[in-house]
Order: sequence, then structure tokens, then C-alpha cells
Amino acid sequence: MTTIDEIAPDLFRLSIYVPDFDMQFNHFLVRDEEPLLFHAGMRRMFPMLLEGVAKLVDPSKLRHIAWSHFESDECGALNSWLQQAPQAQPVCTLVGKLVSVDDFAIRPAHGMTSDDVLITGKYRYRFYRSPHLPHGWDAGLLFEETRQTLFCSDLFHHFGNVAAVTSSDLVEPSRKAMAQMQQGPLAGYIPYTRQSEGVLRSLAALKPKTLAVMHGSSFVGPCDRSLIDLAGVIKEAFE
Repeated sequence: MTTIDEIAPDLFRLSIYVPDFDMQFNHFLVRDEEPLLFHAGMRRMFPMLLEGVAKLVDPSKLRHIAWSHFESDECGALNSWLQQAPQAQPVCTLVGKLVSVDDFAIRPAHGMTSDDVLITGKYRYRFYRSPHLPHGWDAGLLFEETRQTLFCSDLFHHFGNVAAVTSSDLVEPSRKAMAQMQQGPLAGYIPYTRQSEGVLRSLAALKPKTLAVMHGSSFVGPCDRSLIDLAGVIKEAFE
């Protein structure tokens, strides 16, 4: 089942918990004049996610399908959404558009840099490049400037069927998850590079008020501090 929670005004978290992984797969719908879905999800999750979206908006009226980086849980079902919503456009970083998406998708992507602004009605978005944070050369994080929501993708990943939103610390659960993953076949899940701390500090400088987290609880609180502290967690996992 898809669990739906409004975690901020017009921002809905649609969560599918997979017990085999002890992990939530979270997708975010912003209800606006031009509705936006962040995370298209896996192809096999599409029927469940479609049913959840339909409880909030007419899926055929979606206009923007966005994600961080090219990976199955981020955009595996992209073409299913584009078939469902004939006016929808894929939205990703410019690098993502050029190296993957325009070949994969049935419609060309809107590739964004941080200089580009996407307006959906009440809300304004910019895409900030974050190479290899969380994964991939093409990675970027979407920031909604009106309500100051940062769509974090796999940053702050933690396990469990947890609350939709929290004001408690996200850093320690992320530390535990990183340590756990370093012991298995997914070691190196989020790489630490000489750019990592600088990228996270630049995101912290945006002063987000909400962190929309893909795997685990979203966060409301001192988001800038959490982003800065996350750099240490990622570095520690590689020491």
C-alpha cells in the first residue's frame, strides 16, 4: 500500500514500505496549478503509486516529473507517468538530460541548471548540481524556494517503517545506516570526495525549512546544521 501524509502545505509524501529491505521508498507530490511529482519510482511500484497520486490530483494533469539522478527507484517508471500524463515533462539536471534521459524517455527532458527557475504556480524551483551526492555524475537536488523545501533523494537514508516527518535528529540514524551498508555489497553507497563538504555547505546556505527524504522520515528543523553534519557522517563511513 501507499501511505500518504501531508508533510508541509501542498507537499505530500507517498510512501511504500518494503519489509524485505526494511526500507521506505518515498515519493513527493506538490499540488499546485502545475502539479509536480518528485521521484517517478520503480516500474513495479507504478500501479500502487498511481493509485496514491489519484487520491490527491488527477494523474493525467501532472505537468512535471522530477528526480535527482538516473536510477530505477528515481525514474524507472518515468515513461509510464509520461504516458499517463500527456502534458508532463521530465525535469532533471542538464547533465542528466544530456547523458541519459533524452535517450531513455519518450519525451525530451527539461534539463536545469541552478540559473534556471521552474514556476508551477505558487511554487518556484531550482536544481542544484551535486555530483556523486548522493550518487552519479548527473546528480542534483531540487529546491523549492517559496516554502524552502529541499528534495534530498538518498541523502539522510535510514531504515525502518518510520514516521512521515520528524523534528528529531536525522544525522545519527543516517550514520547507523551508512555503517550498516558499508559492511555489505552496497559499500560505497554514497561516496565521499573532495567536493562533498563544499556541496553540502552550499545546500545548507539555502536555509531549507524541510528536508524531503527518500528513504526514511522527512525533517523539519535546523536543516542547515543537519546538512553540514552529514558531511562528517559520509566521510566517517569511508575512513
